[in-house]
Amino acid sequence: MILVTGAAGKTGRAVIRALAQRGQQVTAFVHRPNQSDAVTQAGASVVAVGSMTNDDALRNALTNVRAVYHIAPNVSPDEVLFGRKMIDLALAQGIQHFVYHSVLHPQTEEMPHHWQKLRVEELLLKSGLAFTILQPAIYMQNVLARWSEITAEGVYRVPYAADTRLGMVDLEDVAAAAAIVLTSDDHHGATYELAGSEILSQYEVADVLGECLSRPIRVEVIPRSVWEADARHSGMGEYQVPILLKMFEYYEKYGLGGNPRVVSWLLGRPPIRFGEFVRKHLTEHKQR
Repeated sequence: MILVTGAAGKTGRAVIRALAQRGQQVTAFVHRPNQSDAVTQAGASVVAVGSMTNDDALRNALTNVRAVYHIAPNVSPDEVLFGRKMIDLALAQGIQHFVYHSVLHPQTEEMPHHWQKLRVEELLLKSGLAFTILQPAIYMQNVLARWSEITAEGVYRVPYAADTRLGMVDLEDVAAAAAIVLTSDDHHGATYELAGSEILSQYEVADVLGECLSRPIRVEVIPRSVWEADARHSGMGEYQVPILLKMFEYYEKYGLGGNPRVVSWLLGRPPIRFGEFVRKHLTEHKQR
């Protein structure tokens, strides 16, 4: 049995699907009972409900588990607290393999949520657990958050300069890599950068979108003050808003990208390119 924490999010569900495809039994740890159906549909065999602040709930979820895939809540101020708690409980429960879902370039202190993941990586290094650390790049799936604007208005909106260069990876490739790592003892002690094949400017992202949609797509830069107002209006937390603003500033100054060779080695093929991802999404959308 493999435990996936943070299982109801898009990453958790993708990892569950990938593990189920490899015939693995999965316990999905979710925060709320109404998230149970989503993880069950993804392929979870057991659903455990509780908070990452609740030791008893986590301890119960670890029952009969041999490996853990730990995903913390997105941009959480408690990243290190939850990481320490999961590591300590995994040690106490005799977990054979602890896989941590980190982030590409966690050593970038100017992005505090990356830096917090590095602190958890440090805890793992000192823990004595058999561990693997995965450091995925930005997901291609994030573009889909503005899909209705892209298709209805022909506009791709971003809160950083249009010449900002970012590498993206398909979440399904990340999940497939995670499933491989979780079902083998060959990856203990490894830290793997999971990056896609391209590092694209936002102009190039728009060009690929336009080519796939057979219509012009233009980039529109959202002033960060406007993004902030919209984020606060939508109910985004007081911790998350300034953290994400710092991330956008970092992206604009330095970009963010990695090397695809680790994904190619793990999967036995190159990572999905952005154009392939968009065409796959279009095909799946038509089939619904």
